[in-house]
Amino acid sequence: MDINRENKMGTEPIGRLLFTMSLPIMISMLVQALYNVVDSVFVAKISEDALTAVSLAFPVQNLMIALGAGTGVGINALLSKSLGEKNFEQANRAANNGIFLCLVNFVIFVIFGAFFTGVFFRSQTDSAKIVLYGEEYLSVISLFSIGLFCQMTMEKLLQATGKTIYSMYTQGIGAVINIVLDPCFIFGLGFFPKMGVTGAAIATCIGQFTAAVIGLFFNLKFNNEITVNLRKYKPDLKIIKKIYAVGLPSILMQSISSIMTYGMNQILIGFTNTAAAVLGVYFKLQSFVFMPVFGLNNGLIPIIAYNFGARKKKRVTGAMKYAMIFSVSIMVVGTIVMQFFPEQLLRLFDAGDQMMDIGVTALKIISVHFILAGFDIIIISSLQALGRGFSSMLISFTRQLIVLLPVAYLLSLTGKLSAIWWAFPIAEVVSIIVSLLFLRRAYKIEIVPMDEE
Repeated sequence: MDINRENKMGTEPIGRLLFTMSLPIMISMLVQALYNVVDSVFVAKISEDALTAVSLAFPVQNLMIALGAGTGVGINALLSKSLGEKNFEQANRAANNGIFLCLVNFVIFVIFGAFFTGVFFRSQTDSAKIVLYGEEYLSVISLFSIGLFCQMTMEKLLQATGKTIYSMYTQGIGAVINIVLDPCFIFGLGFFPKMGVTGAAIATCIGQFTAAVIGLFFNLKFNNEITVNLRKYKPDLKIIKKIYAVGLPSILMQSISSIMTYGMNQILIGFTNTAAAVLGVYFKLQSFVFMPVFGLNNGLIPIIAYNFGARKKKRVTGAMKYAMIFSVSIMVVGTIVMQFFPEQLLRLFDAGDQMMDIGVTALKIISVHFILAGFDIIIISSLQALGRGFSSMLISFTRQLIVLLPVAYLLSLTGKLSAIWWAFPIAEVVSIIVSLLFLRRAYKIEIVPMDEE
């Protein structure tokens, strides 16, 4: 590798760079969102109880994603910053320690899957049928989570060096495999056994493992800016600390989402199990809107981190501005769809009269906050890329635990289920105010001094 040759993240026009880096991730995340929805669509055909069980499992699945993605954010930021500084040895250590950490994450959830899935579901519902469905689904997802963690790590390594097209391939192939296998394992098509909810989990794990293997191949074959070699690069406590300096706040931030969802489920089940199923359906549907934006910020973080390390102010601020324009545009489309086509969306999940009545109101109210969320997500990602992960965590903590859950509980005291959904827009208004304050401070401390340099 020519050490004098600068990565495209430091030279290519920002608008085009952000678009070309983000588009493959956005497409792959849209496919990811599609298979999440397809998963629930097929499960809903078993029964509403099965759909509710999968919805109640969401906090743990989200926790897995939080651990894998948060660690990946730390790897991504450190690796990109190291490349920007021409510190190739540290970049290699970041990559290889990231792979080690993904194996540690897997062990944590093997323990959970073996001993705690039943406890988790019984803490939320006394329905024996829902608990049974939930244990079947979540135990498989947890015990075979190696595919998920390795897939996410391999994709972050590719994204950190600007090779996002390959991460699109890995996610896309994994998602397509899952979509194809879902009905086969759930309903027993052809020579496949009929396994119901368990089949949905098996299809998901096979898709994730396939994506992980393909991601490893792409890194070994095409990612020439890093060297993957676990024998040469053993666990390094200093590197791990640097990864989690950015990654841990991101993990905690996304884990807070799991706590919020768990708490919301408790509040909603106090009215009816169907309300919890509606919340699960909402999270599946909103992923079509939020996943592309998350794909956008996955392309944004390495660009900001690289140019922050290279001390290029205009490229840092330019990336933020373009990202906000793209993000809000996506959110506008999402808002229009949720406001005008909620019935059609809910019919995908075989919604009965009660679910339709609750769901239409929920989708229309919650989607009011989408445009503000478009700004908020980009601000949070920018803070992470600037090494201010703790600020990002405080924003998420404020939004979901200090505001959203307490407000939802207070609104539930009115006795009106429809009132609870307003907690989402209220929390977003508070969140955007806090985000802007943190961004203003980060700009003065981290970005303005670049002029003097």
